[in-house]
Amino acid sequence: MALVVICGQPCSGKSTAARCLAEALNDSECKQTVRIIDEASFHLERNQSYANMPAEKNLRGVLRSEVDRSVSKDNIIIVDSLNSIKGYRYELWCLARAAGIRYCVVYCDVEDMQCRKWNEERREKGEDAYDDVIFEDLVRRFENPDRRNRWDSPLFEPGLKLMEWRNHEVINVIVEAQSQAIGGPLAGISIGQGLPSIDISRPVGLPELRRLRRTFIKLTGQTSLSGRPPPSDADSAKRMFVDYLNRELGAI
Repeated sequence: MALVVICGQPCSGKSTAARCLAEALNDSECKQTVRIIDEASFHLERNQSYANMPAEKNLRGVLRSEVDRSVSKDNIIIVDSLNSIKGYRYELWCLARAAGIRYCVVYCDVEDMQCRKWNEERREKGEDAYDDVIFEDLVRRFENPDRRNRWDSPLFEPGLKLMEWRNHEVINVIVEAQSQAIGGPLAGISIGQGLPSIDISRPVGLPELRRLRRTFIKLTGQTSLSGRPPPSDADSAKRMFVDYLNRELGAI
C-alpha cells in the first residue's frame, strides 16, 4: 500500500518517528500490515556499517533488497535509516512506483548540535552510538530532501507537527486562564518552568487564537524551507509560539 522513507542526520530521532508512526497506524485499525525495516533488523552495527564507503554501500544494498522483497499493496513498509543520499532515495521511489504503491518521505530535521548531544547521551548510557569521526562524516555528506524532487515528495517534517501539538497546549492554557479571569486582562500566564509568561491585555476568543496559530505555523514552515529548521523539542516549540503571541497581542 505504501512505502515510507524516514531520513535525517544521525541521532535525529528517526527511529522514534518510525515507531510512533507504526503505533499510530496500528492504533487506527489499519488493515494493512505495518513493518519497519531498519539496520537492527539485520543485526548491523552502525559504526561498522558506516566505517567506509564499501560497508555503507553494502548496508544500503541489504536494506534496498529487503524493501524490494517486502513492498506490496497489502502492507505499509517504513524504512528507518539515514537514507541520506538522494540517489538512494530515488532508487526507493522507483521500487514503490514499480510496485504500484504510494510513497512519501519523513524528514527528521534536527539541528546538528542537538544530534551531537543525543549521540553523546547514548554513549554515556552505554547505548549504541556513533564514533565522533563517523558522526561528523555522515553529517557532512547528508543530502537534504527537496520536495521539488519526485523522490522526496510528498515530504513531511515532524518538527512542524510537534510545533502544532505544543501550540495547541499553549492555547488550552490561555483559554482556561481566561475562563477563570471572567474577561479581565491576564498577566503572567505560566506555560511551564523556564518558559516566558503570556501577557494579554484583552479577551481573546478561541477563533482568534486558532487563526494566530495557523499564521504562526505557516510563517515557521516558510522559514524552515530557507533557513532555520522548526524546533525539535517541546520547550523550544512553546517558547517560539509564546514570543509570537506576546508580540501580536501585546501590540493591540
